[in-house]
Amino acid sequence: MENAESLNVVEECRENSNPRKPRILLAASGSVAAIKFANLCHSFCEWAEVKAVATKAAMHFIDKKALPKDVTLYTDEDEWSMWNKIGDSVLHIELRKWADIMVIAPLSANTLGKIAGGLCDDLLSCIVRAWDYAKPLFVAPAMNTMMWNNPFTERHLMVIDDLGINLIPPVTKRLACGDYGNGAMAEPSLIFSTVRLFLESRGH
Repeated sequence: MENAESLNVVEECRENSNPRKPRILLAASGSVAAIKFANLCHSFCEWAEVKAVATKAAMHFIDKKALPKDVTLYTDEDEWSMWNKIGDSVLHIELRKWADIMVIAPLSANTLGKIAGGLCDDLLSCIVRAWDYAKPLFVAPAMNTMMWNNPFTERHLMVIDDLGINLIPPVTKRLACGDYGNGAMAEPSLIFSTVRLFLESRGH
């Protein structure tokens, strides 16, 4: 009996000394910068448990074969194919419950507008609409310079800031369209380090 109790104490000590990894929900919306999404997933997988979400437009740029093997990628089709009757789990709710933190990178102008307006017509925006804002949510915008400088963008950024959403600002460089200016998504390494430092400062 004593041996059994001793084993239980040892197991509890191991669990306490080896806390679980952070659970990161990475999401991509429709921007050319989504070609870096696999790289972003690999960066986080070295440190956290990762699940991924992509909009239909983002899938034009994401190479699924380049994603880490242990990362499940969810799309709009999964939202409805996994639900058949009342009582079944709802994917956007389950992902919100699972995640400790959500990171949308890239965040397109369209998805920014939808979040600011409270719209939820796909898996990604439904997760955001159902999000528990006691948990962190980061966004890394990516769009053409003129779109970034559009007055609507400033209004939308003010709205999401009021919600408590954390902004990882875009950078100035030669954009995919050929224009030069601000609007390029921050590099995956910067997104990763920003989120990791944020969580570690909170004791995660």
